[in-house]
Amino acid sequence: MKLVSWNVNGLRAVLQKGFLDHLGVNGPDVICLQETKCHPGDVQHVEWPKGYTAFWNAAVKKGYSGTAIFTRHAPLNVFYGIGIEEHDQEGRVITAEFADYYLVNVYVPNAQAELARLPYRLRWDRDFLAYLRKLEKAKPVIVCGDLNVAHEPIDLARPKENVGNPGFSDEERDSFRAFLSAGFVDTFRHFEKGPGHYSWWTYRAGARPRNIGWRIDYFLTSSVLTPRLKRAWISPEIMGSDHCPVGLELNA
Repeated sequence: MKLVSWNVNGLRAVLQKGFLDHLGVNGPDVICLQETKCHPGDVQHVEWPKGYTAFWNAAVKKGYSGTAIFTRHAPLNVFYGIGIEEHDQEGRVITAEFADYYLVNVYVPNAQAELARLPYRLRWDRDFLAYLRKLEKAKPVIVCGDLNVAHEPIDLARPKENVGNPGFSDEERDSFRAFLSAGFVDTFRHFEKGPGHYSWWTYRAGARPRNIGWRIDYFLTSSVLTPRLKRAWISPEIMGSDHCPVGLELNA
């Protein structure tokens, strides 16, 4: 099973930059998108490749946030949000239930400039982790998406300059560690221990060509799935967004 996650920073924009090529004959079994910034009706004219079924969770506010899942395998069930009204207005979570795991696609809120939204972000993390642990009581969980945090200094090119900034504040990093302490595995770090691997680059100052980036897009899995992990990767060569896709492959 090949899974891909990508913050496209506007699906309508990335459709003009070759997005459909990634849903071709050799496309992933499932691709999870974040920051779609559209409602299904906005892209109803698109001729999606055959074999995929799409599920959408759009924000109440138009042109903002939003998630989508394209899958070749029919889920048993699909759930939208996490059941808390405060968190479910921005289209940030879709859960697809498959036979042997839940797949949760998430676009985690940004703490924003000067950490203006940090208190909300920390509430979100606590409530989202509680949601995942509830799912785990039934079957293992795979979480993917833009988690809007670089966990350790190795996960961004300039950690010293970014201490305390959104995405690298002590509070957000500690909050992320709670997921690992709960037993979730950072699958990319399960395979790759070295530096220089990033999934987001600012559009400013030629950051991407110089690889001055952050690793803020993840696949996390319940620890019970660790024996099934085949590989995890980041695809910086794929353009079209300020993020690049990240992937995970599971053995049967």
